[in-house]
Amino acid sequence: MARQYYIIGLTADGRPFRPSDWSERLAGAMSSFRPGGSVGGAAAHIGYSPYCQPRTVDGAKAVLVDEGLREIEPMAWDFVMNFARDNGLQVRQA
Repeated sequence: MARQYYIIGLTADGRPFRPSDWSERLAGAMSSFRPGGSVGGAAAHIGYSPYCQPRTVDGAKAVLVDEGLREIEPMAWDFVMNFARDNGLQVRQA
């Protein structure tokens, strides 16, 4: 089973990350990355990828990222994890 991580919309000093809809935007950008046999491409706008979904963790906006994303598209995994690092967001195992 692949590990899962939360990218939490709090900076290292505890301030909320802006814009407030960042988690939906990031998960939306990853919506086309899906397991084999599922609907992707143009129909992916209907929902989020099972590999990257917006969540709320302890009252903060967050994204749940499944390590399976790395297996199907390493560049997408790098994009999401680099987003967290570049913006100083908290990352923890789910």
